[in-house]
This record gives sequence, structure tokens and C-alpha cells, in this order.
Amino acid sequence: MTSVLITGASAGIGAACARAFLDAGWRVGLMARREGALEAVAGGHENAVILPGDVTSPDDVARCFDLFAATAGRLDVLFNNAGRFGRAAMIDELGYDEWRQVVDVNLHGMFLCAQAAFGQMRRQVPRGGRIINNGSLSAHAPREGSVAYTTTKHAITGLTRSLSLDGRAFDIACGQIDIGNARTELLESIIAAKPDAPPPTMDVADVGRAVLHMATLPPEANVQFMTLMATQMPYIGRG
Repeated sequence: MTSVLITGASAGIGAACARAFLDAGWRVGLMARREGALEAVAGGHENAVILPGDVTSPDDVARCFDLFAATAGRLDVLFNNAGRFGRAAMIDELGYDEWRQVVDVNLHGMFLCAQAAFGQMRRQVPRGGRIINNGSLSAHAPREGSVAYTTTKHAITGLTRSLSLDGRAFDIACGQIDIGNARTELLESIIAAKPDAPPPTMDVADVGRAVLHMATLPPEANVQFMTLMATQMPYIGRG
């Protein structure tokens, strides 16, 4: 049975992807801090492996990845998804602790999980696998007041490129999906702030289908970068 570990699986994009993979018959590791929320997403599915843990903790990451690899037999895919936006603010209004909270999850957490996945995929027999990083349209065109989030998402693009290069020798592919305006709990707050002019959105289930497509490609094929967004977002064009 093909296996995938999804971080940030307790809500939003991670939860939608977990459901898509479970529906497709995969063995799915669901990692996040809230065990009860993970159990709700899994819904008692026999192929779900609940992995409560904090992606910013090296010990938690090592424990969760080791447990999942032992349970599933191997790790075929990591969807490196866990992230946070943080408080919208101008840079001179953002506290250092607020900056660190976003960087710790979006950059350090994704590094730790990629590191654990890479090591497992490199050692397992047969070796290899696929890492899919959750980037963002903010890696190309930021929202106002998103300096911490945007900076980390630019860094994830660098992580993706480096893993793609370093993974070649070990049959490890790495790609990135940059998502714009999937309707999640995070976007609901943005919609609520602009009730008279809500942003264009798309169903978060569409993200699950896209990530599943990336994951099911044969080893010799890779989606290096995918941009998936609400069709009417003003991402393309001139102001």
C-alpha cells in the first residue's frame, strides 16, 4: 500500500488532502499538534495513522516519522504542509516573537520534516520517494502586511530546488504547490474582513485532488512547481 505523511493535517488544506488520499486507498499519516482534531479528520479510517506532534520540535518530528515508517513499512510521499500566516502587520509593527512563531513553523518546521523524510527515503529499500512542499502565491506576489509569511514562502522555494537537486542521486523527487485562495478557516477570516468585496475562492477539495495527482506520478516524472488558484484572483495582470 502506498504511503503518505501529511503535516498540518488537522484542518484546512492538510485535512482536505488527508481525506483525498484516504479515499484513494493510501496509508495516511496525519501529523499535527491537536490529536482530537486529527482523529476527527481520520474518521476512524483503518488506513489512517494519527501522529500527534509539533513540527517545530526535532524530537516530535523524529518520533512521528519513525512511527509512521514502522507502521506503513516505508514512506513514499511527504506532503510538507504545516504552516501559519501570523498577524497581518507592517514590519515595524510586528514583534520579534511574532516573526519567530511564523518562521519556526513555516521554515524550521518544514526543514525538519523534509530532513526526516529525505533520510527515510534514502535509507529504505527500495530507496526513493517524493516530497511535496506547500508553497504559496506569496512566494511570487505577497499580500499586504505579510512580511513573515511571505519571507518564509520564498525560502521554501529554495528548499524545494535544493531537495530536487540533492535528491536525484537517491531517487527522491521534490515538487512544490503554490496555492491561492483555497477556502479554508484562514481564508474565512479574510472574507469576513471584506464582506462587501470578498476575494475569489476555490473549494479546498480541489487542492486535495491536485496534491494527489502530484503524488501519483511515476518515479520518472515530477511536477516541479504547480500554481493552483481561484480562477478570478488578480494574480495575473498589471495594476
